[in-house]
Amino acid sequence: QVQLVESGGGLVQAGGSLRLSCAASGRTFGSLAMGWFRQVPGKERECVTAISRSGGSTHYADSVKGRFTISRGNAKNTVYLQMNSLKPEDTAVYYCAAAPSTYYAGTNFEMYDYWGQGTQVTVSS
Repeated sequence: QVQLVESGGGLVQAGGSLRLSCAASGRTFGSLAMGWFRQVPGKERECVTAISRSGGSTHYADSVKGRFTISRGNAKNTVYLQMNSLKPEDTAVYYCAAAPSTYYAGTNFEMYDYWGQGTQVTVSS
């Protein structure tokens, strides 16, 4: 079983920055492909970004390319999401997810077996 705990969400003005963290426990972190998803009420959960076990492969949604950066610290069992130049449309609940059975899950929702509780990000205009 894998436990994921997100932190770092909050309220920020448009153009500002936030860094989300997701601490994992219960399994060797280096064996987990990781992803960040977000969801707003009434819409499907979308994959914002994903990273492979080693960190060598990443994916970004077109809407966040050039603004968001995913990274992982395998020694700290943590994956990070650095969000810069935030826009009101980035407002959502952000979820960390772990995929234990693949090197890289990308946007494949079904590959992610474990999810965090979510952290709210609100960007004011």
